[in-house]
Amino acid sequence: MLKLQKTVSLESKRAAFTHQLDAFVAVKDLTYAAVFHEQGLGKTKIGLDLALSWLARDVADSVVIVTKKSLIENWRNEISDHSHLRPRILGQDRNANFYALNSPARLYLTHYETIVSERKRLDLFLKTRKVAVLLDEAHKIKNPDAEISQALHALSSGFVRRVIMTGTPVANRPYDLWSQIKFLDFGESLGNEFTAFKRELDLSNDLSRDDHRAQAFANELEAVFEKIRPFSIRETKKTAGLKLPDKTIRNLECELEPRQAEIYAQFRDELAAIVVRQGRPILDDAEDILKRLLRLVQVASNPAMVDQSYKAVPGKMRALDELVTGAVDAGEKIVVWTNFTKNAEVIRRHLDEFGAVLVHGGIEMSAREDSLRSFKTDPQTRVLVATPGAAKEGLTLTVANHAVFFDRSFSLDDYLQAQDRIHRISQEKPCFVTNLIASDTVDGWVDALLSSKHLAAQLGQGDISRAEYDKRADYAFADIIRDVLRLDTQEET
Repeated sequence: MLKLQKTVSLESKRAAFTHQLDAFVAVKDLTYAAVFHEQGLGKTKIGLDLALSWLARDVADSVVIVTKKSLIENWRNEISDHSHLRPRILGQDRNANFYALNSPARLYLTHYETIVSERKRLDLFLKTRKVAVLLDEAHKIKNPDAEISQALHALSSGFVRRVIMTGTPVANRPYDLWSQIKFLDFGESLGNEFTAFKRELDLSNDLSRDDHRAQAFANELEAVFEKIRPFSIRETKKTAGLKLPDKTIRNLECELEPRQAEIYAQFRDELAAIVVRQGRPILDDAEDILKRLLRLVQVASNPAMVDQSYKAVPGKMRALDELVTGAVDAGEKIVVWTNFTKNAEVIRRHLDEFGAVLVHGGIEMSAREDSLRSFKTDPQTRVLVATPGAAKEGLTLTVANHAVFFDRSFSLDDYLQAQDRIHRISQEKPCFVTNLIASDTVDGWVDALLSSKHLAAQLGQGDISRAEYDKRADYAFADIIRDVLRLDTQEET
């Protein structure tokens, strides 16, 4: 029998904040639990303290931490900072994984894709040891049909302890919770039928015109957190009592550049004609329509992404210049977010005089780390241009206190995670988040949609009361899109 190493100290190197200690105490003896603390409250510390406790009390022989591939190095550093353990890494090298899983390691660190490729081997591993698991950024398994989700659902009963952690459990729509919770309780609290759950909790277009449907939606949404409350904990920066600097969020209207406006009108009218001709829904899982709406977002941001002949300066660039100059003149740093890698390259070149660096998914991990290191340590590097997909999670960017969203996608998770890279523990300055909104474009619809998603998430996560939700609920995004596409005009012609 393999003899596990038990001589390494299982004491934490650092004391926890009060809200972290409260969370630890609340879930340390539960078979399964969800830590839904808002991003920026230090869930990594909570997770590591749980792991050390399980090992010290012999609840588990080994603990597996599963995170996103891009966060492996971040977790490795956090483990070193907070504990005396050295994790064994499970990756894409199957031979190395074989030796790791047959070693006396107490702590394993891996990413979600490895769970799929090593599913059979992990299943055997769970039969030979008492293994606990922590799923970091657990909204990664929000789609129950995804291969990663199915692999973890199949393995879940083999873990002696199961904890999921994410600051955005409702990553985009309320039904995102179902798969994450099923991993914990096998469907006991939210049911075994995803289709039925999704049908009741879909933020759909008809809510603006059907009061009965809107009321039923709110009722179901309110009930969700009550069903999972016995094993879930949720703190926001406000409820945790953190004395963080203020965060100001504002929308800044920008006029399209003349040629940009022409290109935008062309794409808008083409999409409107398709919608009218086919009679298809605008939002409800109509992938083709959503892709075309995203094309409008691109044109409102920078037409060069869809039209190589476009050589002018997009309308938002002037506003960006003023924001960056203002931050730099004040001796402060700024993060500029865009959803498109091509746009990120353009913006970085445009801001080169400020020592701008770049992080996006098309860049090697080592180059991304170099950019982040420069942004954090070099006084001459005043601007970071990044895409949410590459930098929205696991990073602390409190060296900056300004964030500008040059454009936004339809993803609530992208938006919330990205803005809170600067507004988190260790931030000492007031934070300013600015959304650049191209006037009379799809940007207005995106803003309304994200606002509705955020409000629904707040009720579903227990952040606000039903009374507060009813007071603020607005499903106007369904009507705004008609104005954006000028559908009434199209239908008349």
